[in-house]
Amino acid sequence: MTLIRRRLLAAAASLTALVTVAPTAWAQAYPARPVRIIVGFPAGTGPDIVARQLAQDLSKAWGGAGVIVDNKPGAGGLIAAQEAARAQPDGYTLMLGETGQLSIAPSSYSKLPYDPVKDFIPVSHVVSAEFALLVNPQKVPSRNVRDFVEWTKTQKGLFMATFGAGTPGHFGAFMLGEAVTVKPEVVHYKSTADALGGLFSGDVQAVFASIGLATPNVRGGKLFALASTGPARTQALPEVPTLKEQGYSSLEFASWFGIVAPARTPADIVAKLNADIVKAVSSPEAKAKYEELGFRVTGTSRDQFARIIAADTVTWGKAVAATGFKAD
Repeated sequence: MTLIRRRLLAAAASLTALVTVAPTAWAQAYPARPVRIIVGFPAGTGPDIVARQLAQDLSKAWGGAGVIVDNKPGAGGLIAAQEAARAQPDGYTLMLGETGQLSIAPSSYSKLPYDPVKDFIPVSHVVSAEFALLVNPQKVPSRNVRDFVEWTKTQKGLFMATFGAGTPGHFGAFMLGEAVTVKPEVVHYKSTADALGGLFSGDVQAVFASIGLATPNVRGGKLFALASTGPARTQALPEVPTLKEQGYSSLEFASWFGIVAPARTPADIVAKLNADIVKAVSSPEAKAKYEELGFRVTGTSRDQFARIIAADTVTWGKAVAATGFKAD
């Protein structure tokens, strides 16, 4: 064997070894610079609060590498999702995805600027945000769902505020209407804060608001929670019975937030992200903070999150179809 041939074979062997270990080496070195989490909603909203808490916990876990929350509000989160889908798949751009972007949008939009399945890799479901059915106790005499429904029949109808067309609060109102056999008149507001303003003024009779935003108003006596929408009572409002407890077994729904990465992000990096996120949200300190804010901590495997997205795409798809709603 000539010297040149021996050198070529040695070089080829070295290259093969490098290709074999490279993904692991990348994962071990990751993150070597700040990671960006895109959020499709303004500062101070539920997704933003979750993203900032997660960014803080991951920054601690990763030592020197920071985590930047980048708010890209607009179009119900579609602008952010489009940008995240087109980002470099290197693990340095992630998105805090939510129910609307990944499970509701495919049914409510005839054409999306991204594909929730093809353009993203589910990394981990982080938290669920359940809702409370709120009324103004100064204007509504009812203190449970059945009495509330009967009371609305003596009024001009069931007027429900929503925090935006095409949101879980919107379709949740129709799901409630189907369960109680009363068709709701929905009034769309730009945000939950605006929807609560409509409740205070008496322009609407009820709204589904996230537990986090509902809790201070309920605790302060400004609003009354008739029910919560989760599988069990929330720690933030343990005195509030679920819809299931009140006889509406089909009414269980929530919004959720989870981290997704652009498609083709290296598998080793995705695996490291999943492990680090699950560890971060499962710590007693972090869990207590999320629960105090009204969230139910999950922290799941990649496959579990993928199944959640798929199942909710079917569930919300049926709700969208029942309303005939189209966002475009």
